[in-house]
Amino acid sequence: MENSFLKEFKNREYFNQCTNFDELELLMSKKKVRAYIGFDCTAKSLHVGSLLQIMCLRMLQKYGHQPIVLLGGGTTRIGDPSGKEETRKVLPEKEIEKNIKNIQNVFKKFLNTKNPKTRPIFVNNYKWLGKLNYIKFLRDIGKHFTINKMLNFDSVKLRLDREQSLSYMEFNYMILQAYDFLELNRSKNCILQIGGSDQWGNIVNGVDLIRRHSNKTSYGLTTPLITLASGAKMGKTEKGAIWLDEKLLSPYDYFQFWRNTDDKDVFRFLKMFTDLKLSEVENMKDGNINDAKVLLAESATKMLYGSDKAKKALKTSLETFSNKIISENSNLPVIKIKKSEFEIGVNILDVVVRSKLLNSKSEARRSIKDRGVKINDIPVEQDSYSISLSDFKNNSTLCKLSHGKKKHVIIKLVN
Repeated sequence: MENSFLKEFKNREYFNQCTNFDELELLMSKKKVRAYIGFDCTAKSLHVGSLLQIMCLRMLQKYGHQPIVLLGGGTTRIGDPSGKEETRKVLPEKEIEKNIKNIQNVFKKFLNTKNPKTRPIFVNNYKWLGKLNYIKFLRDIGKHFTINKMLNFDSVKLRLDREQSLSYMEFNYMILQAYDFLELNRSKNCILQIGGSDQWGNIVNGVDLIRRHSNKTSYGLTTPLITLASGAKMGKTEKGAIWLDEKLLSPYDYFQFWRNTDDKDVFRFLKMFTDLKLSEVENMKDGNINDAKVLLAESATKMLYGSDKAKKALKTSLETFSNKIISENSNLPVIKIKKSEFEIGVNILDVVVRSKLLNSKSEARRSIKDRGVKINDIPVEQDSYSISLSDFKNNSTLCKLSHGKKKHVIIKLVN
């Protein structure tokens, strides 16, 4: 079941649409190809919402194909209107360049960069988009696009149907993305573009442009939009984005994101976001669901941060939730507060907000009322409660403050 790229692509539930599936499957079974995925660089890092695309790049390498990672230094200056309700903020050029360097380091963690036949080719589309002659571009490329067709693409149509403004700059995005594919086909012999389902129209535009401009055959392949069992979009939580960067999110918090996966999502995510064989995932379905969650969390964390940090995150998780051990060496966040403050007592509401477990005192009051705030795993009964030195047991300088079952910080006494 895993003997070809596209077969495994389907079996791992990556598949959404393809411009010519049978023809592409035959081609990829006969020769090694180059395929690209584009990533705009609007933030310091990617988050797990981009992880499925990264897994596609890994799978290309697995089958001996060579991935091209397009970092959109040019298109980030424009802004993709797909799925957006308003014009995206245009970032300063220096910030875009810095983002590109940081994001490139994320890919180097997931992809094999040593094998010369499959190591990723990194390209920045500003290299060619930044040099375009506007008149020549309109004559050579613009003539292949009709306004009628462009107005019918979802990225444009939805904005106009909602009577939300769409700038001429954004309107050009689909032409620039199609031109990216043409340029990579011409310069890198790239014959396949992969992207999310919201990119289908842009990808088809590129395939059509290559056919019209160069009389060559190319292909487009899309992945589905990944949502959680709750209906939320993959990559976002109440705490914010799940970043693929240790500077923005600790390995422990990354581990916990996967460990807290809904029961309905576990086996789907084991297929999508780990390298486990599909037969192994199937065999786990009769086992303990929590064991499957731990395996998912450990496998995903190991892939990004390495074995040592994955093991440390697992150890911290076990200590925090099973053994109830409070340790400064765990991966839990630590907030330092002077010992003198606790000699007179510090109101629980102040500490909860100060530790960023909750955003406001009103949220903290509601949580205390629902027995959701705990000190050393014991629920706080009143919002008037003051944390004092007596909460630091056995002359310890540490105590644990929790919100619910999943959010914890260590309070450390300092002189």
